[in-house]
Amino acid sequence: MTETSSPTPPTPLSRERILAVAMALVDQGGLEALSMRKLAQALGVKAMSLYNHVTNKDDIIDALVDTVVSEIELPSLHRDWKTAMQRRATSAHTVLLRHPWAAIALMSRVNVGSAMLCYVDATLGCLVEAGFSYEIADHAWNAIDSHIYGFTLQELNFPLEAAEYSAVAESFVAHIPADQYPYMNQLTHKVINCSYSGLHDFKFGLDLILHGLDQFRDQG
Repeated sequence: MTETSSPTPPTPLSRERILAVAMALVDQGGLEALSMRKLAQALGVKAMSLYNHVTNKDDIIDALVDTVVSEIELPSLHRDWKTAMQRRATSAHTVLLRHPWAAIALMSRVNVGSAMLCYVDATLGCLVEAGFSYEIADHAWNAIDSHIYGFTLQELNFPLEAAEYSAVAESFVAHIPADQYPYMNQLTHKVINCSYSGLHDFKFGLDLILHGLDQFRDQG
């Protein structure tokens, strides 16, 4: 007589499981891919059962945003402020590329999750302890974050791959005659002959902001 194995019991539904599956959905298809019905289908449950663990779709999105923020490296008070803020910005850029939907969500929602509050407080602390007034520190981190969000969105939506730059530049150079657009023409030829990559540089813009902030220290 052979023994029959009992079926594996289903994984219990929990807030953590709901958020993990929701994150997978939005990372793959953006926020438009998230609905309570689609989420329930992915979990193999009835939609109404989700409401025992989450309030609504907004509650889920807020939690996902806070999870994304928790992945960003916090600036350390024990490092030089520029190094700390550079590491923070580079980490944020990397995390937002990993979650392509998150930059817009961060900019367009009021975020008061615990990870967000720690993130902002650590950022302000790094700048205030470096000698910036609270007012300038607030302006400073918002300027840095505008660079992070803007550069990330541009990178996510740019129509060309890096390997295509030279060939595309060559195909467009006829539309940029040297007698009408001399500087653009020269720059395009640098990309064509590969003496310049034409790639946008996240660190270059970040360094401009960080070095420019030096003049505002100890003015509070």
